[in-house]
Amino acid sequence: MIPANTPDYFALIIGAGFGGIGMGIELDRAGVSDFLIIEKSSGPGGVWHDNRYPGAACDVPSHLYSFSFEPKTDWSRRYAPQPEIRDYLEHCWEKYGLKQRTRLDTAVQSAKFDESADLWQVRLSDGTSLSARMLIPACGQLNVPATPGIPGLNSFSGPLIHSARWDSEIDLRGKKVGVIGTGASAIQFIPEIADVAKSVEIYQRSPAYVLPKPDRPYTAVEQRRFARWPAWQKLCRWAQFWSHESRGWFLLHARPLLRLYTWKFRRLLKKTVADPKAREALMPEDVIGCKRILFSNRYLQTINADHVTLVSDPIERIDSDGVQAAGKTREFDVLVLGTGFAATHLLSTLKIVGRDGKTLSDAWADGAHAFHGMCVPGFPNLFTIYGPNTNLGHNSIIYILEGQVTHIADAARWLQEHPDGVLDVDADTERIYDRQVQRQLQNSIWASGCQNWYQNAAGRIVNNWPGLALTYRRMIARFRPDFYQ
Repeated sequence: MIPANTPDYFALIIGAGFGGIGMGIELDRAGVSDFLIIEKSSGPGGVWHDNRYPGAACDVPSHLYSFSFEPKTDWSRRYAPQPEIRDYLEHCWEKYGLKQRTRLDTAVQSAKFDESADLWQVRLSDGTSLSARMLIPACGQLNVPATPGIPGLNSFSGPLIHSARWDSEIDLRGKKVGVIGTGASAIQFIPEIADVAKSVEIYQRSPAYVLPKPDRPYTAVEQRRFARWPAWQKLCRWAQFWSHESRGWFLLHARPLLRLYTWKFRRLLKKTVADPKAREALMPEDVIGCKRILFSNRYLQTINADHVTLVSDPIERIDSDGVQAAGKTREFDVLVLGTGFAATHLLSTLKIVGRDGKTLSDAWADGAHAFHGMCVPGFPNLFTIYGPNTNLGHNSIIYILEGQVTHIADAARWLQEHPDGVLDVDADTERIYDRQVQRQLQNSIWASGCQNWYQNAAGRIVNNWPGLALTYRRMIARFRPDFYQ
């Protein structure tokens, strides 16, 4: 007879992006093979499966934005395009035997910790329920598209597309296209749209610093060299890592030297954008680094095109025909939202209930927080990948994820060795940790007065880690059960 508290799986992983795939691989390595990955989309890849807008690409070098244990020698470019990253993740998913342990086209609706059995009871979108000892959300910070609260947005009669939910069936050739937003995604798809559209009008809320992207194709000779000499590829990856880590040092410890980048941007703007009014509208007022620094070799050049217009007037409303700003209505065939993600609302699409009926949304009412970005008091055996205050503004998030999945796999091993044990992080330990992180963040460049996606409405920085990537990895290198009740 099976005991009542025997779970369906030892661990349930939510999401099949970099975090979920890396977690599955690491659990296997740790000897914890009884797990299931639950993915809401039709295939693996996470944001790289969902974000299929024209021009989608990474702004971290390809060799650095990949698993250290699964190098790819034939990247087509220094900065990989979306289809190539998606294919790489699908390759890892299949190679490491995760395809057979993934349920696609299935969303997690809710999860509740059953205190009588010390198990997580998880309800899925297909109406079924599963139980597990460990719950590992790997949804990330950039998985819920942000829709602006513009009056009349839904009244527009033409196609309305969000960049994170691109509809390739909509033909933009010869169309009048309105674009709302000028963030990291928008500066990639705007030049692509401008290549085919009759006209493009860009509605900018606030300008961003845009620097040249040192991108180029890899030659066949370089690809063969990477394949023939793995040590050479490791050396290139190592050099890229330290180059990016040094940028983090400048952001955190040498802010006056960032003026050099401001000068570089001003020079680029003067050299690239012909219209003085457009140049003025594109010049940010905030300190460089307060918002995410963007990289593009085409966006500023696109502003010069005769059929492209930059609009800095605030949008008043949207009606069935188009957009009204400064008392003038402009008509469009298609509207495209490049408004990013609800990044501060982590795990907001899931109802997660811990001890004593407390929900995660209640615990995070003032802003998401977690010990080491992974564990929340009152939510036993729950470990979040790419959770609060683990985002990087300077280096590859894959480096952080690899540290987290190793840490969580060590926790899984501990739980296997203690069949009656649970891991619930001590509330005082988490509180002290969070205060230290927030204290550092308040002295960071991200708290220098601009509006950025790292902060919630109350001004709390929810997303970013206030130090170097290496510092975070060292901090979580050893799993310590004494931090838990």
